[in-house]
Amino acid sequence: MQRATNVLRRGAFDPAEATAMITLDREQRYRRRVVLATDAGAEFLLDLPEATYLAEGDAVQGDAGLIIIKAAAEPLLEIHAHGPRALARIAWHIGNRHIAAEVTDSAIYIQPDHVLEEMIRGLGGHVHHVSRPFEPEGGAYGGHTSLQHGHSHGGHSHSHEHDHDHGHGHHHDH
Repeated sequence: MQRATNVLRRGAFDPAEATAMITLDREQRYRRRVVLATDAGAEFLLDLPEATYLAEGDAVQGDAGLIIIKAAAEPLLEIHAHGPRALARIAWHIGNRHIAAEVTDSAIYIQPDHVLEEMIRGLGGHVHHVSRPFEPEGGAYGGHTSLQHGHSHGGHSHSHEHDHDHGHGHHHDH
């Protein structure tokens, strides 16, 4: 089986040299070692030294050639508010819950969560269900988004391999 062992970030290669394209959603774009299939159906082994977030427009390369990453459309919540301060307040509440979020000039995008949707409406936000590629912020301390986070619950701590809302208030120690 052909392998892709190197990641090239968008802008670091000539897209005209691509041999294939692969369309993946956000969770599928955080990988280390997995068999994948290009959009044309050709299978290859993605074999990276560590788990890596593959953003829209990045590429993987190896004996499988140069394969460009395309972000798949996925269900999201599109959040608007009646002004920048109201949207910033909603963004603060989303960030306080360590939820992956994509921030644009006019909206915030998060993965669907009925508890968060209710909270956002309670804060005066407007929520629309949309389908579009999801490229959340990379976080305060690193480049690309990780699907992991950790937190503490009154004396014990643990980490998770995915983003979620706990449905209860608690303090996050960092």
